[in-house]
Amino acid sequence: RTGKKSYETSKILVYETPETTAPTVEVAAAMSQRSKKPDLIMDVWIDQMIDKYPLLSDLSTAKKLEETGFKMSIKAVQKGPSISLKNGWLVIGNQVMTGRRERTTMWKGTTRPSELTRPNPNLVRFVPGRTGRGLTDDLDTVAGDMVRNHVALMQNFPALWYERRRDDHARTRRANAEVWAPFYEQPFSRSGQGEAYDRLSKYDLTKWDTWYWLRLKRFADLADQKGLIFLEEHYLQHNIIEEGAHWADYPWRTANNINNPGFPENPAFSGDKRVFMAEQFYDTTNLVLKNLHRNYIRKSLDNFRDNANIIHHLGSEYTGPLHFVEFWLDVICEWEAENSRKVLVMLPGTREVQNTILADPKRSSVVDMIDVIQWQYRVDGSLYAPVGGVSLTERQYARLEEVGESSFGQIYRTVSEFRTKYPGKAIVYSRRGAKFADWAVFMGGGSMASLPVIRDNRFLEQASEMNQMPANPSSKQYKLGKKGLGYIIYSESQHVTIDLSTDQKSYRLKWINPSTGEIQNTEVKVTGGRLNSWDAPFPGPTVAWLTGKI
Repeated sequence: RTGKKSYETSKILVYETPETTAPTVEVAAAMSQRSKKPDLIMDVWIDQMIDKYPLLSDLSTAKKLEETGFKMSIKAVQKGPSISLKNGWLVIGNQVMTGRRERTTMWKGTTRPSELTRPNPNLVRFVPGRTGRGLTDDLDTVAGDMVRNHVALMQNFPALWYERRRDDHARTRRANAEVWAPFYEQPFSRSGQGEAYDRLSKYDLTKWDTWYWLRLKRFADLADQKGLIFLEEHYLQHNIIEEGAHWADYPWRTANNINNPGFPENPAFSGDKRVFMAEQFYDTTNLVLKNLHRNYIRKSLDNFRDNANIIHHLGSEYTGPLHFVEFWLDVICEWEAENSRKVLVMLPGTREVQNTILADPKRSSVVDMIDVIQWQYRVDGSLYAPVGGVSLTERQYARLEEVGESSFGQIYRTVSEFRTKYPGKAIVYSRRGAKFADWAVFMGGGSMASLPVIRDNRFLEQASEMNQMPANPSSKQYKLGKKGLGYIIYSESQHVTIDLSTDQKSYRLKWINPSTGEIQNTEVKVTGGRLNSWDAPFPGPTVAWLTGKI
């Protein structure tokens, strides 16, 4: 710009050669002479520049940042309300936690514009040079979308494989290392040694992918700031059972890492398709593998040690054995003791594994929440409850035994029974259910029900202090309440009754539409000391809220 010769100009290689297809005799002669010498290529040019302008490697005279007097101003970040347990509820601030849940993608993804219109978020998806929904997600945008859409919780887990070529579900080693974006970063770093089945270098299960863990940490910080919940699933069972392709590029597979966890190679694929690695993967008598699991679990705890709104979860798909759940909880207990910190832990698994853990005083003390996810009561009251640790997934069990449908009453029964038996623990119901199933969860005392937005904070504040009241199966009414504070009644019909013969306080009646969350205030003053009944102003299921605070 100044017209002066720059010192940096000599560091720039300008590649110039005549492009004419009709050279003069002089140009042809000159180019013939030039062709007798090899062309200068970039790596040779770089070496020449390094020789001419050597890089400084002696840092003995360099000052450290703190020696310069520079001070970085750190702006305090405003944090939102934190989650905790209160009266058997999971609360945020002082309100029962409700809202939708979202789970990051397992493997699907594409950079085609036509398929980026409504993409699912993924916290560790990486598309080089491209940021946005469905690409490398902007984490602030993900958190903002959650707040706008009444999504209270994000579940994260390690993706099924690193890159998209494995979408073909083949089990063979890839032909080359020409990987396809999007990339789903894994918890572990590549070693730079050997070749994994995706033809990139093998993983080192003792070293961490810094970008992966920093991304999750950043999102956990955002969850703290915005009053959201981040649920970290430590494992994805999908890789070790069912499709052999799920095992092909899995970092834990012996062929894909330098740590020799002891899994046989080549793996035996049942019917040249299926893989059954769960028994070996959960084997804690394999000391090498056990130590790798222990280090990984501790990393999953260390990474979020300063976060308040984080829940640790073994894995939503977990149908594995009791002994691995015991090991997982023991590692968490050990970490808590060493760090003088208590983390929130949610227990998944099959019913008999959960019951055994919860009957163990030491390990039950580590569990804060129970996730009902692998079993249910059917409409007729019979129990669907597969056993754990037999190398079958949830959908494989469903092919052997009729799962059946559940109902509002049976979902209420499930949550209510667990809540009554373990009053100090929050109950989360993660199965699909009947219509208005989330109200069944809530009325049973369950947390994280996906209720519609109810625009009066006092409703969920009062609920956090309420307990279940005896249900009336014949009238199909379900109640939460606390004498002197208020009552919440869910009725499957328009008619609502409540016996306040033991409560002399008066209340104000409000109606809530269970489909929309809309509140309709009334001038009805509910008198205590007697039986009260009303008809809702809209047909079908209804919620009556009696509040002593007007």
